[in-house]
Amino acid sequence: MQKPLAGLNRRNLLRELTAGVTLLAIAIPLNIGYAQIAGLPATAGLYALIVPTVIYALVVSSRQLVASPDAAAAALVASSIGGLAAAGSADYATLAMAQAIICGILFVALAVLKLGFLANFLSKPILVGFVGGLALDILVSQIAKMLGVKTDSGGEFVDKMIGLVTGLGTTNLVSLVISIISVAILLGGRRLMPAVPWALVVLVLGTVAVVIADLDDAGVDVLGEVPAGLPAITWPVIDWTMWLALIPSAIALTLVTTAEGLLVSRSYGEKRGYQTSPNRDLFAIGLGNVAAGASASFAVGASTSRTAAMDQAGSRTQLPSLVLAAGTVLLLLFGTALLADIPSPAIGAIVGVAILPLLGIREFTTLWRQDRFEFVVGAACFLVTLFIGAIPGIVVAFVLALINLAKRAANPAIDVLASTGEPTDSLLEEAPTGAVTAPGVVVVRLAAPLFFANSTVFSDAVKRAVRGADAAGRGPVRHVVIDMEAVTDVDVTGAESFEVLLTWLALHDVDLGFSRVRPEARTRLSDLGLLGDRPVYETNRAAIADLG
Repeated sequence: MQKPLAGLNRRNLLRELTAGVTLLAIAIPLNIGYAQIAGLPATAGLYALIVPTVIYALVVSSRQLVASPDAAAAALVASSIGGLAAAGSADYATLAMAQAIICGILFVALAVLKLGFLANFLSKPILVGFVGGLALDILVSQIAKMLGVKTDSGGEFVDKMIGLVTGLGTTNLVSLVISIISVAILLGGRRLMPAVPWALVVLVLGTVAVVIADLDDAGVDVLGEVPAGLPAITWPVIDWTMWLALIPSAIALTLVTTAEGLLVSRSYGEKRGYQTSPNRDLFAIGLGNVAAGASASFAVGASTSRTAAMDQAGSRTQLPSLVLAAGTVLLLLFGTALLADIPSPAIGAIVGVAILPLLGIREFTTLWRQDRFEFVVGAACFLVTLFIGAIPGIVVAFVLALINLAKRAANPAIDVLASTGEPTDSLLEEAPTGAVTAPGVVVVRLAAPLFFANSTVFSDAVKRAVRGADAAGRGPVRHVVIDMEAVTDVDVTGAESFEVLLTWLALHDVDLGFSRVRPEARTRLSDLGLLGDRPVYETNRAAIADLG
């Protein structure tokens, strides 16, 4: 088992500590913004940086992955809890804590049962669409904050859009100026000096401007008083029916976080040459979520942007996360007064710029160019998430994933092989050329398990091969050999379809044999009564020599 803080040594200690200061500068403003997206006080975002971060950093196998709330998770929290309690209320905060605990339990269960593969059903188009829908919903709220327009932040996307458009006449010009300057600093600074924590610079400059010019008297919203002190360890006390009501959203949060977290963890491990353990990573994020729920915070996940920032800063250990936790403790004990005058338009600009890449514009463009069906899958998930809700969005995502899987599984490669073993004719074509492997012999290869989704397709393909050879003038086919090298399994529906095919072949005086049968497939064929006394050849050449 990999030790905590693996990779840390005297040579990189200073670099890791410096990276931790950078992470602190990045995480503080973002977590305040994400807490507001979730409908929670700023302290909920800051508390996530203490106990959950420490536990995660000491348990996780990845040396670089940073755990924290992110924009998509915050939006999912808001959309799922918003219908159960009023945002900003004590009940709302309690539900967010309970939701994080459920997420933690689910993560631990996935790790113990080794079920992390379930997140693989969330393919790239689904993730792009789901996260993109959440991101656009967030962006509308942040634009309203940047303009100083009052909208229902907990409402549906259409309501937010209507509130934003109808409220444009109430735009606060000072808020607008702060937002424009903030966005210019964030985007311009990133291009000129990407290593500088520009989000922190924006917050400091904005706060100084508010204090010096009394901009809050000019109608600029500010963060307000942030309670000092460390989080109290507690446990959410709610009715059991509310626990049940939170399960669907917790499942959605868990699946999305699992898919993103495991992918990022594996990619950085491969990139930097160290091993990662998916189940241990899931266990770590599970413990982190339980800790978040027990310390007045909300669901945490893997932060792609912060992990990338740490990689760019040269960090290769979890020490920056511990520096982040220590810095947040000091801020909550001695520096909360500095947070009260942070202008909301600046926070909106920081969050808005941070989530722009999550809209997936570049990814959708690539999908359109590479695969139109995948684009439709992503677009459908995007629209459902945006206009109906996050939970229906994740349900639709899984349905689309299954449809996509079935679509591909139902059309496997089915070929007539030449005597050399190379494909000569695809039997998925409507009009095959009538190729044969040898006079009177057709060797057909199915490049997939034979099961309910493709059994009829396979049977029809074999029939076309037999009929096509005779129609093409290559003589009647008397022997069909099924190349079983790629067939790992046969289900009951596939077996029934195969029985029908055997009857058809017998009526046309065609014998059937098998070649290159895997041991497990041979057992399966025998159990299903398909093998009988039919010949089984070690190679296709042996079949051709015997039958040709």
